[in-house]
Amino acid sequence: MNKRCPECNIEVVGRSDKKFCSAKCKSIHQYENVQKQDFFYLMVDKQLKKNRRLLKKYNKSGYTTVRSNELLNDGFNPKYFTHYWKTKKGELYLFCYDFGYLSININRVQKYLIVQWQDYMNN
Repeated sequence: MNKRCPECNIEVVGRSDKKFCSAKCKSIHQYENVQKQDFFYLMVDKQLKKNRRLLKKYNKSGYTTVRSNELLNDGFNPKYFTHYWKTKKGELYLFCYDFGYLSININRVQKYLIVQWQDYMNN
């Protein structure tokens, strides 16, 4: 039975362990597999960096409240965060590296309280 190239389906001629018909097909196949494997990682990494950049942009004083729709309209996605910090009161701050946010509701308006990571949060 003749082997076929997994990339272009042409018959593979040569060594018995040869998988591709050419170096070009082998390269294309490997490149596509790396792209598929890394796509999710790259997408998540890009969103985390965007979230951090936006939190930093809006947090001018170290402790800021912003309407959630402002952040969301700029591309912020609250589902992506690197870690969390829970206060003694039970409030859960979600962090993108060194900037965190707490979802709050003030006068029926959804907002984010933005903070910067502090040393006391390590405990």
